[in-house]
Amino acid sequence: MADAAGASSRPSGSDVLRGGETLRNMGSAFGRARLRTLVSLRWLAIGGQLGAVLIVHFLLGFELPLAACLAAIGASAWVNVALMALFPAQHLASSSETAGQLAFDIVQLAVLIGLTGGLQNPFLLMILAPVTVGASRLLPAYAALLSLLALSCCVGMSVLGLELPWREGEGFQLPVLYQAGQLAAIGIGLLFFSVSAWRTGRDEARLVSALDAVQAVLAREQQLSALGALAAATAHELGTPMATIHLAARELARTVRPDHPGREDVDLIIEQSDRCRAILRQISARRQATDAAMSRATLPSLMEEASEPHSSAGVRVQCSCSPLSSAAGDPNRPPVVVRRPEIIHALGAFIENAVSFATKDVTVNARWSETEVRVYITDDGPGFAASVLAKLGEPYFSDRSVEQRGGGLGLGFFIACTLLERTGARVTPYNRQSPARGAVVRIVWPREAIEAPPGWIEA
Repeated sequence: MADAAGASSRPSGSDVLRGGETLRNMGSAFGRARLRTLVSLRWLAIGGQLGAVLIVHFLLGFELPLAACLAAIGASAWVNVALMALFPAQHLASSSETAGQLAFDIVQLAVLIGLTGGLQNPFLLMILAPVTVGASRLLPAYAALLSLLALSCCVGMSVLGLELPWREGEGFQLPVLYQAGQLAAIGIGLLFFSVSAWRTGRDEARLVSALDAVQAVLAREQQLSALGALAAATAHELGTPMATIHLAARELARTVRPDHPGREDVDLIIEQSDRCRAILRQISARRQATDAAMSRATLPSLMEEASEPHSSAGVRVQCSCSPLSSAAGDPNRPPVVVRRPEIIHALGAFIENAVSFATKDVTVNARWSETEVRVYITDDGPGFAASVLAKLGEPYFSDRSVEQRGGGLGLGFFIACTLLERTGARVTPYNRQSPARGAVVRIVWPREAIEAPPGWIEA
């Protein structure tokens, strides 16, 4: 019961984003970056490099290979100028373009650091910056290549790097063991920052993609509701011309003799106009019922509506409602709650998921008190795996394999939790203790968040 797919008559998370398409979209989210962002970061680095070189050489009086340092900085500036001339500022760089620019930044920075002391230069840690940026935006293969390039440049600096500039007449040389420690620290830093940035970027991309799916579900729910309103408005507008057609047909029938050749056509027009008027009355009546009654429901009715589409031949879905000991007023009278599409969809998603993993029975038990309303959705299946419980509610996570009951990415569970949290609910999944087995999803609302005020009708 780790993935609520929610495949009912209402749209589900799996309907909105399919597995392969979602992963491809997430991959492109990692790899694409605006050219303006990369260029701006490079200008910032150029300014810092130029300021550091000039201050060290002229203000502090250290001898630097100034021409070579300025040439390295100038190469980075010329790359920026060329990119700004070739592409518009809003150009989205592909994965390979982004990786290529960051690789240039690593090499340029390594050359500049190598000219000013190599592993002895205290600014050596700056080589972590382009790798971290790449790991947050690129797929793991590109991030690994950038990390290997940065580490190779550091090894090259340990062999080919110039001595650290120092005051004239004084020598300064860090011990070889210390420089080896610097190299080891950079290697560990590259690994740690790359993995951290990649995980953060991946989680952000997944969350954004999943929230888009939630918005798509809500938009489709609103479209269904708007379609009902449009049908009612259409029925109202068509009522007058249909009545006119019906009246004119009856007037025509009075003037046409029974033995006239066109009499059958006139009778057919009257019959079909009566049928159209009956259909229009039914549509208007349904809309009025929806406006007045469907915006609110008793708690048992809401549970029955959410569970009805998910009954199957092999698994029973049983609903029950009972008051808690602290229930206010008539303890046998369940509260009247707001009937929101988010609640119906989310409860249906959890119930459908319970049915897919249950052995024989799924129970939906609603309980209420003076301060809160609780819903327990329980199945008699194997329950949640221990490794799954801590991650339930995260998008694109599931313990289902692709072959097992249709697969799943955990998006449906995330959507259901998000929809319920928008209504003020707290969702807690857990396993039942022995001897009974199975998974439980507990949903708790503050009573004032879900109860419909007297006479309340949703706009």
